[in-house]
Amino acid sequence: MSRFDPAESLTPIPAGDRASGQAGTCGAILFDGTQLRQADPRWFDPEAWGERAQRVDGSGRGGAWFIDASHGPCVLRQYLRGGMVGRFNRDQHLWRGTQHVRSFVEFRLLRELLRRDLPVPQPIAASYLRRGLSYRAWILMERIPDVRSLADQMADLPADAPLEQTGRLIARFHRAGLDHADLNAHNILFDGVGKGWLIDLDRGALRIPETRWREQNLARLKRSLLKLRGARPEADVEQDFARLRRSYDALWSRGT
Repeated sequence: MSRFDPAESLTPIPAGDRASGQAGTCGAILFDGTQLRQADPRWFDPEAWGERAQRVDGSGRGGAWFIDASHGPCVLRQYLRGGMVGRFNRDQHLWRGTQHVRSFVEFRLLRELLRRDLPVPQPIAASYLRRGLSYRAWILMERIPDVRSLADQMADLPADAPLEQTGRLIARFHRAGLDHADLNAHNILFDGVGKGWLIDLDRGALRIPETRWREQNLARLKRSLLKLRGARPEADVEQDFARLRRSYDALWSRGT
């Protein structure tokens, strides 16, 4: 999926470290050694940040907190499980080796997309704590300032929402091969001058751009818009998505 990165540094979290909160755990922190001199397990504990951590509502696949860090605003996200499984196993994932740790995979995917000049948040560090055949995971990344989600903009003024910009944004990522596993209106952000970002790339992957998964991404986004329509007629959302799709198709057809 991504190339070898000589800038990566890995710091072990020893078994029984107090930051883990339980005996018998061990883990590691992955970070960019050219940007950070060292990593601290406490970065991934919201309680350790005290009043500088604020829980984010509606944070999708994981529990998330806005962090007021000394080096700038960040987002801390824990990887949680949803659906039926999440009712009895909220944060434990099956251990299949470090190469499959969800936070490490997303950290590396974000860095690869940034190398390709695509607008995603800058990852700061990723970690996991393992106990036996299960692990928990977190990622810390920059917080993009002064942005609003497509979901919020559709709720306020649907006619003014950046639907054409969204179509072009998705087409750029698809052309680069990004299969976004949870492309919904909450994971598409825009600032005041119309620049867009994609966030929450958990379980995303780089693939050969094929019609099947691209259409699945777009269908997921359409379902998201329909779910958020409130009292608006379904036909209005269909028209909104048609605007988005025309913009997507126009950029895709140019091959850039």
